[in-house]
Amino acid sequence: MEFKQLVFYVFAALLVFAAGMVITLRNPVKSALFLVLAFFSAAGIWLLLAAEFLAIALVLVYVGAVMVLFLFVVMMLDINLARMRAGFGEYLPYGVAVAVLLVLEMALILSSGAFDAERLPEPAPLPADYSNTRELGRLLYTTYAYPFELAALILLVAIVAAIALALRGRKDSKYQNPAQQLSARPEERVRLVKMPSEKRL
Repeated sequence: MEFKQLVFYVFAALLVFAAGMVITLRNPVKSALFLVLAFFSAAGIWLLLAAEFLAIALVLVYVGAVMVLFLFVVMMLDINLARMRAGFGEYLPYGVAVAVLLVLEMALILSSGAFDAERLPEPAPLPADYSNTRELGRLLYTTYAYPFELAALILLVAIVAAIALALRGRKDSKYQNPAQQLSARPEERVRLVKMPSEKRL
C-alpha cells in the first residue's frame, strides 16, 4: 500500500467516525466539535485530490466562521437536553432504515466496477506553475457563469425567505411599526400645560 493510499484511508476513517459521532451524541457542543473534525478530515481528502482551494475554503469558511458561530449560539442558549432526547427512540428505526439503504446503494455502486483503478487511473502530475484556484475561477466565470449566477440568485431568495419567516408577526414578540412612527405628530405626543409661576416665600 502506498503512502498516499494510507493517508486517504486514515482521513476517510476519521471522517466516517466523526460523522457517526455527530449524529449519535446527544450533547450539541460535542457534536459540533466532532463536526469540526469531520470538516478537517474532508479538507485533508481534498488536499490529496489536489483541490487546495476547496480544502482551504472548507476550513476557513465552515470551521473558522460557521462552526464558531454555531458553537457560540449553542453555548449561549439554554437548550433542554431532556426534550431533545425524548424523540430519539421514536425516529431511530427510520434513521436506521435510511442508513441501511444508503449503505446498500454505495455497495452496489462500488461493486459495479465503474470505480476500478483501470477505469479511473491516477491523473498525470500537474506543472509547478499550475493553480487550481485560477482554473476554478476561469471555469466559474466563463463556462459556468450562468449556473453560478443562478445559484447565487437562489441563495439570495433563500436568505430573503429566511428573514421573512424569522421576522413574521408573533404574539410573544415586541416589534415597532415604522409607518406608525413616521406618521406621528408632535402635538399628539407632547402636551404643553400653562400654569402660573410660583414664588418662594
